[in-house]
Amino acid sequence: MGGFFGAVSKRSAIGDVFFGTDYHSHLGTRRGGIAAFDENIGLQRDIHNIENTPFRTKFHDVFDDMHGNSAIGCISGNDPQPLLIRSNVGTYAIALVGIVNNAEELIEKYLLTDGGHFGVMTGGKVNSVELVASLINQKDNFVDGIKFAQSVIVGSASILILKNNGNIIAARDKFGRHPVQIGKNDEGFAVSFESFAYKKLDYADYKELGPGEIVELTAETLTQLAPPEKDMKICAFLWSYYGYPTSNYEGINVEVMRCRNGRIMARNDKALKNAEDLDYVSGVPDSGTPHAIGYANESGVPFARPFIKYTPTWPRSFLPPSQADRNKIAKMKQIPVHELIEDKKLLFVDDSIVRGTQLKETVDFLYDNGAKEVHMRSACPPIMHKCKYLDFTNVKNETDLIARRTVLELEGEEGLNHLDEYSDGTTERGKALRDAICKKLNFASLDFQSLDGLIEAIGIDRCKLCTYCWNGKE
Repeated sequence: MGGFFGAVSKRSAIGDVFFGTDYHSHLGTRRGGIAAFDENIGLQRDIHNIENTPFRTKFHDVFDDMHGNSAIGCISGNDPQPLLIRSNVGTYAIALVGIVNNAEELIEKYLLTDGGHFGVMTGGKVNSVELVASLINQKDNFVDGIKFAQSVIVGSASILILKNNGNIIAARDKFGRHPVQIGKNDEGFAVSFESFAYKKLDYADYKELGPGEIVELTAETLTQLAPPEKDMKICAFLWSYYGYPTSNYEGINVEVMRCRNGRIMARNDKALKNAEDLDYVSGVPDSGTPHAIGYANESGVPFARPFIKYTPTWPRSFLPPSQADRNKIAKMKQIPVHELIEDKKLLFVDDSIVRGTQLKETVDFLYDNGAKEVHMRSACPPIMHKCKYLDFTNVKNETDLIARRTVLELEGEEGLNHLDEYSDGTTERGKALRDAICKKLNFASLDFQSLDGLIEAIGIDRCKLCTYCWNGKE
């Protein structure tokens, strides 16, 4: 995944972009970068590997080394960025949030003619940000170039461009799968994936870009270069999982949605008389916690934290490339509260169940510390499809998904024709899926939030939400 932040101001923008970008560290921990423009120096850029060191630590010298009243920054889960580009449309810095799934096809079709070439990274992979810039450069202006790039990319591309005159161009991807939000104060404008990032820097909400909308920012003006498209498919997983709790997307707060989502799950369990006589409800930290608070409030079962994550020195556990490393780090971070575990019936709510490997480690850890029963609830439906629009997990194959893999184990290829039934816990296939996963992961019981329940919790029209990872629908 990744996030970006930009500012153009009547004063230095370096501080705002430093802190605003750092506020996106929950979206990725591989690469961080800042680009700035100063009238005397021109464009400047700095990129660091942040896999083992926080963004703010690697960029603490930026206040001395970079200058300018306009700047952009990014946190990237993959490619180094922002990049500096010199082309027919001008010299500029560019940052990207999104994923390009048809890179090789685009390179062959548009870019390897007349002796053209790309620099490549280890393994021969092309930097997707460089690829997007090359697509933009196929046209003779930024607007036509951005629209062209977004039209041929299979995936998504929200783009920040810092021009060689200090202006910033911001473009939301054509279906608005991820947010691009604008803040304003007396000194200028900020543009951000996360709205809370600019609010903490004393900008007020000004505008949320629509799908495909393109704007240009100066310290004093916002000019619309392309109007929003009609259709929107914003990622519903923003609210369930990877969005930050204090953020709002399309006017819906993440924390509020998660609490509402938990209430809906508890309401359904109560109607079905599932998981009764519990001692405590808890969330799998951190993003499962607000779902669990909502569940506890609705069910009347006390909320508790039977284990605490030790986070001061451990990185986020889902990010290391090795599954063994992810499991080890997840286990090392869990510190039990024995009084809340021993001989207790516990129900945990997790934001999602993707592979299930870390969750099994957690459940085994709870039983090892004396839990009597461990029930599990997923705050979203079974994930049946690998996302092809965003890059928020490192799942390589759909068989990495525990729900999809379990379907194949239960029924072979024929089961793929009945994924809707497997997702629905009221059907025979749905019950079989849940029973099989319970046995794999040692749950006392398991259920998933329904797609209808999730959409109810978000409160946005179904047609405006992307739910591809759950139901495979575009």
